[in-house]
Amino acid sequence: MNFLYFDPGLGAMLVQAIVAAAAGILLFSKGVMYKVKSFFGLVKEEEDTYDSIDFDEQDTEKDDRKN
Repeated sequence: MNFLYFDPGLGAMLVQAIVAAAAGILLFSKGVMYKVKSFFGLVKEEEDTYDSIDFDEQDTEKDDRKN
């Protein structure tokens, strides 16, 4: 019977490969699930409050009177 020798470098490489595979599967499945949900219309689009600033007309009229 032949015994295999695993040195620390090989062990670290195997652990890194397992972690990278798990991260890749997680990110890939997250993207696929987003596409499936958006296809069926289950994705809730949030309103972005930072891109648009709404002013009331009353506020702009007050500023015009001051100048």
